[in-house]
Amino acid sequence: MKTIKIGDVTLPNVGMGTWYLGEGNAAQSKRETEALKYGLDHGLTVIDTAEMYGNGAAESLIGNFLGDYHRSNIYLISKFYPSHADKKQMRTALTNSLSRLKTDYLDLYLLHWRGATPLAETLEGLQELKKEGLIRQYGVSNFDVDDMDQLTLEPGGDHVVANEVLYNLQSRGIEYDLLPRQKQAGITTIGYSPYGSGSGKSIKLTPELVNLAKTKGISTHQLMLAWVLRNGDVLSIPRTGEASHMAENIKAAEVTFTSDELALFDQAFPAPRHHIPLEMI
Repeated sequence: MKTIKIGDVTLPNVGMGTWYLGEGNAAQSKRETEALKYGLDHGLTVIDTAEMYGNGAAESLIGNFLGDYHRSNIYLISKFYPSHADKKQMRTALTNSLSRLKTDYLDLYLLHWRGATPLAETLEGLQELKKEGLIRQYGVSNFDVDDMDQLTLEPGGDHVVANEVLYNLQSRGIEYDLLPRQKQAGITTIGYSPYGSGSGKSIKLTPELVNLAKTKGISTHQLMLAWVLRNGDVLSIPRTGEASHMAENIKAAEVTFTSDELALFDQAFPAPRHHIPLEMI
């Protein structure tokens, strides 16, 4: 499987998102657990979650099986609300997340989106949590270019290792400026919703792209995920609650495209030619 680095940690470039997981009945939660365990058993070591997801339901779902694995073999990401971005509430939020996840540390802790708390205070709190070993690394989510510029100027901003943002065929704005600038700064881009899930705007592929998927013997979802992964510069975290779909995600990471095939994507979903404000769902 292709890899990508977050800080000095080498990881698969496909992870597992958990938005909306853990919010159904027992049978649904069982299927979702089986899907995540299938991913872990087949090399997907990254699990992304947040205190916001089902008000902790996704974290609790993960916590119910996390003890079945060696903790060091899993890269666990969670995120905290902007309303919890001051030092005191951040610590409380982390304590609650760790309790639900049944672990004593996070590999990566992200500010879910920017709020009213000064970035300097948030960074100070994250640095303290890192020094105490409660988190291994820290970063942000849904930060646009201007936000990242301000962030990196603050004390501790130079230790931000990742920014998690929306990225799919329909939402390519980060390619113009945010993605290349983060690559240059050594900040990993984590891309969520590779299929546009949750945006209310499903991605409608052109007949040419549908035919391309058929020619390659893959599903349209695999095609969209493979496109996100095409350059090896994004860690994508598709969410699924089905083991069969998890297996498809793993296979999608192996798909490659010719320059002519990539041109079909650009014709249907043109690359940005100017700054586009960061989209968020």
